[in-house]
Amino acid sequence: MSFSDPAWLGALVLIPVAVAALIWARRRARRYAVRFTAVSTLQLAVGPASSWRRRLPAVFLLAALAALAFALARPRVTYSAPVNEAAVMLVSDESGSMASTDVQPSRLAAAERAATSFIDQLPAQARVGAIAFSTAPNSVQAPVADHSAARSVINSQSAGGATDTGDSLALALQLLHGAQPKHPPSAVVLLSDGAANQGEDPTTVARQAAADRIPIYTVALGTPGGMLPGAGPFGGAVPVPPDPQLMAQIAQLSGGRSFNAQSADELSSIYKGLARKLGTVPRKRTVSAEFALGGLVLLLVALAGGTRWSPRLP
Repeated sequence: MSFSDPAWLGALVLIPVAVAALIWARRRARRYAVRFTAVSTLQLAVGPASSWRRRLPAVFLLAALAALAFALARPRVTYSAPVNEAAVMLVSDESGSMASTDVQPSRLAAAERAATSFIDQLPAQARVGAIAFSTAPNSVQAPVADHSAARSVINSQSAGGATDTGDSLALALQLLHGAQPKHPPSAVVLLSDGAANQGEDPTTVARQAAADRIPIYTVALGTPGGMLPGAGPFGGAVPVPPDPQLMAQIAQLSGGRSFNAQSADELSSIYKGLARKLGTVPRKRTVSAEFALGGLVLLLVALAGGTRWSPRLP
């Protein structure tokens, strides 16, 4: 919570001052008390009174003062609002190493499920595009409001080939520029499990993304001990560890964030968090009216309680 006019919070000092004045007044009243011989008769006339009930009106009054002070300070709360005009490009690695089963049931299958869930959680009007790449960008869909087009690219991937990350990222930036003439919020989500070994240097593209104010969020998928069975020259297994260092560098240079996923559950959790982040934008709303209404209600309760619970002669 933040405040537009925090100076009004200084009025809260009146609360301890009022409490101190009340305590001092009661002690002063005791000093000048007058003896009255018929105390028992007077108690019967006034009737039984609960000490804690007598204090309630003062408590409600102090709470009302606090609420009104907050109202004058114009408090604001932050909430997440859907960004219907956002544009997101999913850039997904489908190189041969994505067939590794160190992430169950396979890296590629886990990536497809997580990406589909990511698309489902975006606002309906958000533009979504997708690129599936290996030796080159293989399947390409520009950002459109029809999310089924991006799902089709994601779900038709097939593992094979090398890893051309740089050219795929450059194409994603180009498509975002073409689909967004008014430059609303845009982002790229890159998922890969290995080092870029072909095409343009992805760090160069990341610097261009930063200049274009298009962050690249990267996800390095796989475990350090990941193997690709039967891919060696003599049919043996080939190590296919992920390259989180390169992915982190791409994210940092572009102004995005990097993540590491070593299981399907981790990958799903990362994509869900990204969907919330990229599909919403923080907004602030003033809640002065709510505090003012609460203060008036507390003030009325204090007045009613003072009338109802104060001891009085019949």
